[in-house]
Amino acid sequence: MKGRLIVLLIAAAALMVPGIQLYAHHSFAATYFEDKQQTIEGDLVQFLFRNPHSFVHVEGKDEKGQPVRWAVEWGGGGQLGRTGVTRETLKSGDHVVIVGNPGRNPEDHRLRMIRLKRTADGWTWGTRPGETFD
Repeated sequence: MKGRLIVLLIAAAALMVPGIQLYAHHSFAATYFEDKQQTIEGDLVQFLFRNPHSFVHVEGKDEKGQPVRWAVEWGGGGQLGRTGVTRETLKSGDHVVIVGNPGRNPEDHRLRMIRLKRTADGWTWGTRPGETFD
């Protein structure tokens, strides 16, 4: 019993040491087809800038021309902030084109963000310098 208590105290102390972080994360491969890409286009309905993942909700059309709302999973607020994206970067009503990995359940209308383009001014995210948005 004493041995278990000592091990527990050492583990608790190790977690309190600055610089040590634990990460728990789900697998993107379990939710999205990482080997496929899909392009959607529509008007931004909502931008949720938060951690651990931000979301962009886009009202667009499906392959039959019917209205559909897409949920696009993006990086966390801190990660996006390091690339220049802020809460104010995207506004409701912005017309966007998004390329992403489609969700495994097509009825969910989900994507994992790869690239984004705001058509009004050509602002892009996820492209490398000199790369065009396709």
